[in-house]
Amino acid sequence: MQSQQLIKISRFLSYHLRHAPEKLGLELEPGGWISTEKLLKACQNTKFTLTFSDLETVVKDNDKQRFSFNEAKTKIRANQGHSVNIDLQLEPLIPPAILYHGTHQKVVKTILKEGLKKMARHHVHLSERKETALKVGSRRGKPVIFVIKAQQMSEDGCIFYCSDNGVWLVDYIDPKYLTIK
Repeated sequence: MQSQQLIKISRFLSYHLRHAPEKLGLELEPGGWISTEKLLKACQNTKFTLTFSDLETVVKDNDKQRFSFNEAKTKIRANQGHSVNIDLQLEPLIPPAILYHGTHQKVVKTILKEGLKKMARHHVHLSERKETALKVGSRRGKPVIFVIKAQQMSEDGCIFYCSDNGVWLVDYIDPKYLTIK
């Protein structure tokens, strides 16, 4: 599949599986899952037709591993980043000692004052690798990497989750746990 087509499919799925399933007449099941059969059928009523093979390719080849199948491949979901109210049914985990968050220069002062907030999402997204945080932070301008004292947060009672694609999730990060890399 051409990379441009893969990007189009990924954006289409991100929008409908994370933000607006109702636009396709669909409702997310517990865990954020949706029947692959229902999704493909709903797409037939749009100008954007998908095949099961397209879904397999996006799940396998998306650079950020945004989507996953259940074991039987009868259901698909976005791994995180939802703005719709959904419980991904993730188990709390103890994070590594340090995690990273990439953002852009314009918001640094606010973050240092108010902490990292989830904003329109359900969680703040963190990575184990500086390179990933740098890539994320570069999307909106000059990147800034925050180093998160995740182990200390966990010891202080903050609950962490890790999505299927390795993105660490937390509700909020107080400024006392932040330093700039």
